[in-house]
Amino acid sequence: MFTLKHLSRDGIEAALEKAERYRLLNEPWEAESICADVLVTDPENRRALITMLLSLTDRFERQPGAVATARGLLPRLEREYDRRYYEGIIHERRGKAALMQNLPGGGPMVHDALQQAMTCYEAAERLRPPGNDDAILRWNTCARLIMAHEHVQPGTGERAVPVMLE
Repeated sequence: MFTLKHLSRDGIEAALEKAERYRLLNEPWEAESICADVLVTDPENRRALITMLLSLTDRFERQPGAVATARGLLPRLEREYDRRYYEGIIHERRGKAALMQNLPGGGPMVHDALQQAMTCYEAAERLRPPGNDDAILRWNTCARLIMAHEHVQPGTGERAVPVMLE
């Protein structure tokens, strides 16, 4: 129907600044679209990949199918630290989205997602560059979320009905 126009290499930085601004304005679809344009011109652009991944996680509560798309970006991240850290972000935000849905019996799913995030953050912490404590901050956030919500407990071993599609 339409042939999309391509960005120039010179326009990438300004486009990425706009994408980050749209994320801050809670308009993840716009940010994701800009990142898709950047990635056509520069398929390995780390900033575009990360901004797109984060934009997808911003939509987990309303669009659970975005989880698989976000996970699909992980192998494209060059650094092992980035892959572990952003995998943790995906799990954490999936857990927070489930927490916000507040469905009966959803506590074990939230707990599982946050525990998976914490495992990823521990792996990222071992790989982190000097002075980068982001993984520690995220791990602590997950721990506090679990401790702040009584119903967020490990499951009993019974198969729970999925709260979100993946």
